Amino acid sequence: MTFCLDSIFIKPENNAEIKNAIILLHGYGGDGKDISMLSLNWKRHLPNTIFICPNGHESCPINPSGFQWFDLTKDDPEYILEQSIKAENKLSKFVDEIKNEFNLENNNICLSGFSQGCMMSINLGLTSNEKFNCVIGFSGKIINQEDLKSRKKVSTNTLLIHGDSDQVVSPNFMLEAKDFFIRNNVKIETHLIKNCDHHIPVEASSIALNYILKKFNNC
Repeated sequence: MTFCLDSIFIKPENNAEIKNAIILLHGYGGDGKDISMLSLNWKRHLPNTIFICPNGHESCPINPSGFQWFDLTKDDPEYILEQSIKAENKLSKFVDEIKNEFNLENNNICLSGFSQGCMMSINLGLTSNEKFNCVIGFSGKIINQEDLKSRKKVSTNTLLIHGDSDQVVSPNFMLEAKDFFIRNNVKIETHLIKNCDHHIPVEASSIALNYILKKFNNC
């Protein structure tokens, strides 16, 4: 099958049955290969999980070899929101393709992303017609709270992890997101990683893995 987004697929070893999927969304200027590094440790503990790492649907102007989910070259919140919804629609189509190809439901799928990929995961996790198994976001934020509240359809359980020394996306955004989730009756867990800037350290990866194991075992 041809998918609407170029992707890296990391299937279970020894042709094990695919029972779950983790869709990993890279950050601004990155690609599927970057974010696929998370699977190196996780897959040992998730033998029936396929890891899917798509490239953003647009090339990134600041890194021609990388991709973006939405443009950040204009300091215009309305434009950014418009472009992010465009990406969200593309990702929604991609998720439907994944579900059809691997015979999965939303409850079998974890959405996870870093930075801009985290922002997309949060949006898709709340605006989809059916809730996902969970959302795990690293170093991101809610793009537009008013818009997200108006389009919210479901309450996907969410874990947000952020570095306390992040100079790219302030950790204050995690606290703002936590408040949003609580006010809108979405189960939320947050972790602030000490002495961590804008990346995913081993500690954050381990916290995320434990969360996924708990959620997949309960589905």
